[in-house]
Amino acid sequence: MNTTGTGTIDRPVTRDPQKQDPTMNPSFTDTPAPANSGAIAPRQNRNLEMQLIPEALARAHMDQRLQEAESERRAYRIAAARRMQRRAERASLRARRALAMAVMQ
Repeated sequence: MNTTGTGTIDRPVTRDPQKQDPTMNPSFTDTPAPANSGAIAPRQNRNLEMQLIPEALARAHMDQRLQEAESERRAYRIAAARRMQRRAERASLRARRALAMAVMQ
């Protein structure tokens, strides 16, 4: 079986004799082009994977941005909760002082 007639990704088959690679000697009259060659499927799969790379990168970037946003929201909530806790502690101390002053009089 002559598999050099289908070419490769790096060296595709051309019908122009001057553009052909001398190491590859395809014979177009000897072997007909296979309808469902095993070499075409991996190449198509590779092309599909390469076309999906930007989509995968965009999805990963979006996930990272969502995690950063969620982290910032969490940090903001924690800071707000700490501010409210300090305010409540000050109010509690003021109430204790007021109570102590009222009891002492």
